Amino acid sequence: MKHLQVAVGIIRDRNKNIFLTRRSAKSHMANMWEFPGGKIEAGETPEQALKRELCEEAGIEVLQLNAYGQAEHADSELKVTLHFFIVDSWKGTPYGREGQPERWVAQKALVAEQFPPANAGVITRLKAEALE
Repeated sequence: MKHLQVAVGIIRDRNKNIFLTRRSAKSHMANMWEFPGGKIEAGETPEQALKRELCEEAGIEVLQLNAYGQAEHADSELKVTLHFFIVDSWKGTPYGREGQPERWVAQKALVAEQFPPANAGVITRLKAEALE
């Protein structure tokens, strides 16, 4: 079984709004919303991969990130480990640099069913923290 390691950025502004992008219609889990990020390449740490991916996908330079846990998801062909990070300091304005749809959503208004299933736990946690 193939095992992918993925770095995921939860880009959050000071008002607790979170930047999301939509998965391509041609991708696995097509048209679902996601936190931007991507595969960790050989020799990269999750932090290095996330900085590279957010520059490529969202056009920002990450200035500060904090680990926010991991999640695993598997099906018959693929196992994915997601490494989540809160990104609350960056240079530039996030946008769908690869042409993907984008939006900002209040942290408390995230809807787990709009994301790939592996994100459910982190979304539950984010929503609970937003209500504190």
